[in-house]
Amino acid sequence: MTIHVSINLGYEFAVKASAQTVFDLLSDVPASASHFPRVHQLVDLGSGAYRWEMEDIGIGPVSLQTVYASRYVADRSLGRVAWTPVDGEGNARVSGNWVIAPKKASTLITLRIVSDMTLPLPSLIKGVVIPVVESEFEKLVEQYIDRLALAFGGEA
Repeated sequence: MTIHVSINLGYEFAVKASAQTVFDLLSDVPASASHFPRVHQLVDLGSGAYRWEMEDIGIGPVSLQTVYASRYVADRSLGRVAWTPVDGEGNARVSGNWVIAPKKASTLITLRIVSDMTLPLPSLIKGVVIPVVESEFEKLVEQYIDRLALAFGGEA
């Protein structure tokens, strides 16, 4: 028995760093991932693909680990870093993109993430598990954004 959790998030924030500095960090997956909380291991699969192995999280008496792989493509001319799921890796499929836009005195960053997770849990607890997983995922992404903003000299 499994539970499916779909999460669709979007964020927009401005930082003090230049668009080039922002792009350089966000297009470097290991450097960017070093700011994401609770990453147990990031594995380079080659050809721009990375497997993210997150730390276990506890939901009541149950402990879960999210594992997924995505292939990253960076396009400096478009100010865009996009990722798509790699089939056959882990228990989640994660896609999304960064869009980096220079402004007069700042850089506008837009983040879009779509995640579909399959959790090995009985459907009886679906009503409890889904809100907790959604909340935890949002908290991690928001901590990631906060850490990145600090790395870019703060929000503008």
